[in-house]
Amino acid sequence: MLMLSGIRVLDFTQYLAGPTVTRLMAEMGAEVIKVELAPGGDPSRLLPIAAEGRSGYFVQQNRGKRSLCLDLRQPEADAVVRELVAAADVVVENFGPGVMDKRRLAYADLKALKSDIIMASLSAFGRESPLSHKTGFDWAAQAFAGLMHMTGDPDGPPMPMGFAVADVGTGVHAFSAIGYALFHRGRTGEGQWLDLSMVDCMFHLQDLALQGHSLTRGEWQPTRMGNHHSKICPFGVFKGPSGYLVILALQLQWKNLCAAMQRPDLEHDPRYAAADARARHQRELIPVIEAWLATFPGNDAVFAHLEQHRVPSAPVLSPVEAIEHPYFKARGTVQHIDDPVLGPMVIPGFPLRFSAQPERLDLVAPTLGQHNAEVLAEVLGYDQARIDALGARGVLASAPR
Repeated sequence: MLMLSGIRVLDFTQYLAGPTVTRLMAEMGAEVIKVELAPGGDPSRLLPIAAEGRSGYFVQQNRGKRSLCLDLRQPEADAVVRELVAAADVVVENFGPGVMDKRRLAYADLKALKSDIIMASLSAFGRESPLSHKTGFDWAAQAFAGLMHMTGDPDGPPMPMGFAVADVGTGVHAFSAIGYALFHRGRTGEGQWLDLSMVDCMFHLQDLALQGHSLTRGEWQPTRMGNHHSKICPFGVFKGPSGYLVILALQLQWKNLCAAMQRPDLEHDPRYAAADARARHQRELIPVIEAWLATFPGNDAVFAHLEQHRVPSAPVLSPVEAIEHPYFKARGTVQHIDDPVLGPMVIPGFPLRFSAQPERLDLVAPTLGQHNAEVLAEVLGYDQARIDALGARGVLASAPR
């Protein structure tokens, strides 16, 4: 049995943060009913890169879900949603501010329909928040939570990360929170509301900035470090003989690196012996290391040599380079799928590995409203005549397959 078999999720999500949550749950066997709003459904269906009206972005985030497309402006659609809530275990939403309240689908409303329901709300600034009225996407959260301030060249402007870390990171936070909420419900019978803020989840990623600033009584100001850590050296991106690589040597690895370089003099040099001294003199030390790296025929020879001396290192790979790397193939981290419309495509694989659920599911993303009849018949017991009538009155919507 799959780990989330028997768990029914009502998915009111769109774009990325919310769909990340339910994508992960679908991978673990949950039944995910994606409630899409007529006429267009999830706006990510329109995002590039697309072909024949189908977005690869949408496909990656919505495989394994069933699409039910409703015109929630109609009372009959509202009634359908409330019946579905009563039959669900989890509700996930990431609408804009006030949308769920306006539709009388806030947690208090859902709890009245099913007392043990678990609801997760994802938003940029949180639902219970002095900034709950603000809308926001990934880069807004990166900016507000200090990530942009800490990313980029020290003398340059703040920079966003090159991927949607706030959206996906918040989705993973919500995924873990829902798992514990289900665990709690299993022990107590109690449901609950989870209010997740993208800003909170990104601020949670700060490691040195807050405690470093407070412990130095404000003497140290956290800011962008660029390619090398400001407090640890060698710890950064180096130019290797055949491309960029990272070398990461804390105090325990420093002597190993000196041995690898056959430079015992560096280990005991007063400028480099202690961690704080190496950080202060890194502009002198980094060229020494890069000159040593240049003596190798290629980066692979560097990695083999550093591994012998237990010095952490890694190549700087592009996402495309990762596709063919043996590591990603062996771990299933890169997944090759065959979409019925787009054909063969490559997406990130499921990142979690469970000994009790070793298999990877063969999932397909739905077309808009593809499962209207299926969901209403199987979950709510509607007969075909009633389903056809809802379709005729525009309560249901769908796109040609």
